Amino acid sequence: MGKLSGKTAVVTGGAKGIGAAIARALGSDGAAVVVNYASDRTGAGRVVREIAERGGKAVAIQGNVANEADVRRLFEETAKAFGPVDILVNNAGIFAFGPLEEVTETEFHRQFNTNVLGPIQVTREALRHFRPGGGSVINVSSILSERAFPNAVIYASSKAAIDSVTRVLALELGGRKIRVNAIAPGGVDTEGARSAGLSGGELEKVAIKRTPLGRFGHPDDIAHVAVFLASDDAAWMTGERLEVSGGYR
Repeated sequence: MGKLSGKTAVVTGGAKGIGAAIARALGSDGAAVVVNYASDRTGAGRVVREIAERGGKAVAIQGNVANEADVRRLFEETAKAFGPVDILVNNAGIFAFGPLEEVTETEFHRQFNTNVLGPIQVTREALRHFRPGGGSVINVSSILSERAFPNAVIYASSKAAIDSVTRVLALELGGRKIRVNAIAPGGVDTEGARSAGLSGGELEKVAIKRTPLGRFGHPDDIAHVAVFLASDDAAWMTGERLEVSGGYR
């Protein structure tokens, strides 16, 4: 039996990349997993099949975390499928990089609605579904919340906001035995990173030179830490931001 046997986990943005790796890892350790997706139904279905092939339980549920009605429906369908929630992973996020001159009001709200409002209202709705014994909320931040990086003013500030959300909610929800922690990944080789030119090119080479462990990250590197935070091994941890970056400085 895995360390998460008998628990239910909701992973937002679980159709690909880091979210998919976290969903698979939670499922491998025994959790029943809700793979949330906004638009990639095919990817979410693939993750569900992979979890099932390993002997786990999973369902895919569509919903945009920036939409309040979608969030409410996500947890209604989760309750029907698996009952109360023990683990919430706020992974859904979007990014776009560009110089300050190209910043627009529309792009600001696009990123902040998903990256900040999304985790806030998903966590708010999850409160109605956690077991009386509490549980674990894991927010996915970024090393860019504390590392200056040009052309990332909107994305970096949205992840800095998530760090603050993590600390505030850890204080607010501790009395309910709900732990709230954040993972701050470094450069990770995902579909999104490749399409944005962050991996597989010169930026990756530069990042590796600044990384003591000498490589770019893999989604599973982040997933292993998520399993730890979701489990009772992290029972005395809340309000923490764990940087998982190979030592990038």
